[in-house]
Formats: sequence, structure tokens, C-alpha cells
Amino acid sequence: MSTFHGFGTNAVHVGQAPEQWEMNQVHSYGRTGNPTRDALEANLAALEDSKYCVAFSSGLAATSAVLNLLKPGDYIISLDDVYGGTNRYLREVSGANGIETTFVDMTVQGEIEKAFKPNTKMVWVESPSNPLLKVVDIHAMVAASRKDNPEIIVVVDNTFMTPFFQRPLSLGADVIVHSITKYINGHSDVVMGCAMSDREDVKTHLYFQQSAVGAVPSPFDCFLVNRGIKTLHVRMRVHYENALAVAQFLEGNERVEKVLYPALPSHPQYEVHKKQTKGMSGMMSFYLKGGMEEAQRFFDAINVFTLAESLGGVESLCCVPSLMTHASVTAEARAKLGITDNLIRISVGIEDKEDLIADLEQALKLTAPTAN
Repeated sequence: MSTFHGFGTNAVHVGQAPEQWEMNQVHSYGRTGNPTRDALEANLAALEDSKYCVAFSSGLAATSAVLNLLKPGDYIISLDDVYGGTNRYLREVSGANGIETTFVDMTVQGEIEKAFKPNTKMVWVESPSNPLLKVVDIHAMVAASRKDNPEIIVVVDNTFMTPFFQRPLSLGADVIVHSITKYINGHSDVVMGCAMSDREDVKTHLYFQQSAVGAVPSPFDCFLVNRGIKTLHVRMRVHYENALAVAQFLEGNERVEKVLYPALPSHPQYEVHKKQTKGMSGMMSFYLKGGMEEAQRFFDAINVFTLAESLGGVESLCCVPSLMTHASVTAEARAKLGITDNLIRISVGIEDKEDLIADLEQALKLTAPTAN
């Protein structure tokens, strides 16, 4: 498996040298900075090949800080399929502050251009998306976004991929957002987020948001993430290997309607995914034959997988987005997108892949003993 040069070495060493902390080096106040957070931000910036990284107390806190670049009257174009918390923030928080958002399918050529208005200031993307695993051609999307306004700020949420598999800044994005809670920490014991950029003005704004708003992580949480990062490259290889095996199993199972995993040749944006990434994480979704009743039986039957909303940890998780992660998205929008009650999202962990497949197989058999 090819990856970015020096990733594992940087994950272990960048920002960690104890000699950097001179006795007379101090931060004026705990909210504005501490040595542990400095080390974490330096390490994350190196992994994403970014000039700057600014850490926040959650992924949504990082999202909020980035969206605070805008002012009332500005306009955002967002991918239609994004994390439910992001969708809710754009509609109910940014919207309440006079910032309008239009949600479009950016996998369809020309949709971004059609959505543009003179006051468009930001384009927001997840690739792959949550929970439908849509893959946006980031380089083409950036070009389309800047056709009429070169000052457009392009933001990519890279949570599903991590910098081990994808680096959106190299594809033209201005800002990257991560929910560190997920793969980067990887152990389901921290809530944190960050934003990264090569732009000096964005860095200045984000550090101001840290200090003025105060949604910052604790030093101990930064220590935990510093620890988790040291195995990121090891974990992501196993997530990919396991998830590909699980996806191939599900695709061949008669009780499954459709599998959404960008590393499968059957994925509609498979070629785009191959072009802009070094692999894939453990995130996928699939449509179970049936509806909510069958989904309930599936969740009652699983043993190795755990029913939970989060993702990206060492343990395997699964959920029903329509009732859990995307319950805050309007029913009309969910129906239009295809976030139905038989859509199951899974985060494949690093357990033995044979055990994961066996667990899914027995659960599917109990879900529908005789396939339709």
C-alpha cells in the first residue's frame, strides 16, 4: 500500500522533542495555549502537510470556528450529504445568523455552478460523505467553485479519510476540518476537533476563535490524542484491509441490496476516489433488504459490532443514520437523499476480519432467514 512519504515517522516524532520547551517559555493563559496543545497542533499540521493547525474542543467547535469567517448576508454551498450535525449547524445556527446555505449534489457536473450567487463566500464538502459515501472530485470542485470568484473559501471535512489516505490542501482546498474524536485519536476516549490551513489570514482567525470563544481542548485530552496519533498509520492500514473484506462480503450477500464503499469498483465514483486518495478507511454503508423491522432484528443479533453513533475507533460500530446521526436532518431531505430506515452505516474496526464477517453473516441470517 502506498502512502505519503514519511507519514509514520512524522506521526511518532513531530512536535514531541522535549528540548523545545525552555524554562522561560510560557503561555499567558491556559485557554490561549499550552505546551501539550502546541505539540499536538504541530504534529497534526505535519501529517496533513499544512502550515497551520488549530485544535478545538470538538469537531463541531472547529466547524463553528471556520464558519465564523462569514458574516450575515454571506452564502454557502454545501454538499447535500454531510454529517447531520453539520447540516443542522448550517440550517439552524448559520441560518439564524443570516447566512444562507444551499445543499447540492457535487458529484453531478454543473451543480455547483448552478447554485452560485454573487454573495457566495464558502463551499463546504465532505469526501467521502456521511453517510452515503459520495466522493467529490476535490480538484474539479475547487476549479468550478473559483470560476466566478477566486476568493471563495473551500472547506473539506477530511474526518472519514484522515491525512493518511487523503490531503485536500494538495488538491486546492483552503481549509480542512477534522473530528479528531474519530480516526485521528482512534480510541473512543476523547472529543476534539481541529481546522488546518496554509492561509495566514485563516490561521489568525482560528487562533482568535480559540481565545475569544474558548472552545479549546484540555491538556490531558491533547496528551491522549498525541498518544493515539503514534499508531494512526498502523491502524488505518488494518481498517482498510478489514473494511475491504467486509464490503466484498456484503456485496455478495443476498440479504443486502447495495453496498456503498468507495474502494469497491461498483462505487459510482470509484475512479475519482482512486485518483485523489491513497486508500480508504473503515467507513461504509449498506442497504439491508427490508425496512426498520429487519434493521431492528439485525441490531439485536450483532455481537462483535456495537450499536453506536460514533466511528473511527479500534472497535467496530454500526448505526441507523435515519434515527441516529442524521435524525436532525429533515425527513424530506433524508428521503430525497436516500437515508432510509434500511440504510446501515458501519465503522469497521481492527478486530480479526474473519470474526467481523462471521458476525455480520449470522446477523444477516437472523434478519431474514429466507432472503426475498
